Amino acid sequence: MKNIVLILVTLIMSTVVYANEKSLYNFSWLDNDKEIYVLQNRKFRKVGNVYVGATAAYNLSQDFLDAYGGTIRGGYFFTEDWGVELIYGKNTNSENDTAKGVKEQGTVPFYRQIDSFMGAMLMWSPFYSKINTFNRIFYFDWMFGFGVGTITTKDNRNKFDTAAANTNALTDESQTGALWNTGFRFYINEHWSLRLDLTGQTYKADKTKKAGTGPTSTTSKLYNNYDLGLGLNYAF
Repeated sequence: MKNIVLILVTLIMSTVVYANEKSLYNFSWLDNDKEIYVLQNRKFRKVGNVYVGATAAYNLSQDFLDAYGGTIRGGYFFTEDWGVELIYGKNTNSENDTAKGVKEQGTVPFYRQIDSFMGAMLMWSPFYSKINTFNRIFYFDWMFGFGVGTITTKDNRNKFDTAAANTNALTDESQTGALWNTGFRFYINEHWSLRLDLTGQTYKADKTKKAGTGPTSTTSKLYNNYDLGLGLNYAF
């Protein structure tokens, strides 16, 4: 029995091959009417291409706000796997039913909304694949990005500050934070591609503000914001 196992292991190990995108494959043992599509063969390439795009987004991280927005992006891949991307995002916010329900109970909900953000990310795209469905092949890349940027926020901390001149006025702030992204780029043709992204902003900012006879005190925390976006890219 041990000899049989040893022979099987030897046969399996002897068939291991290392294939890359330029490897050649011989399928002559198949019937002539069989068609073989090799995953390693890329039809659409990113290296050396400048691209621009725009996405419409919905915010996933606000408890008391309905937040919609969009982003404008532009980037360049200097290799097939590595590139850079510039991004600018703008949001609109309005109180949702949860916030209105909290107010009906005599309590004020605290929120901090993203007004806009901009920055740069290093992009990494190690995964390439294609899907064969409905007699058509769809090609896509899976990309990851990480960088830094400026994040402009608004919050309603004045609602908790009895000394504020206008408790309804929102407080504007600008922070430096981390930007990150993961997304899919589905190719329509050589120039156009559909873009599906989850974009995040992480930053530290004040949570509440209390005013009294003594010095003003603040408490701060780390905020995470997530936007789900869908849009188009155009590669030159």
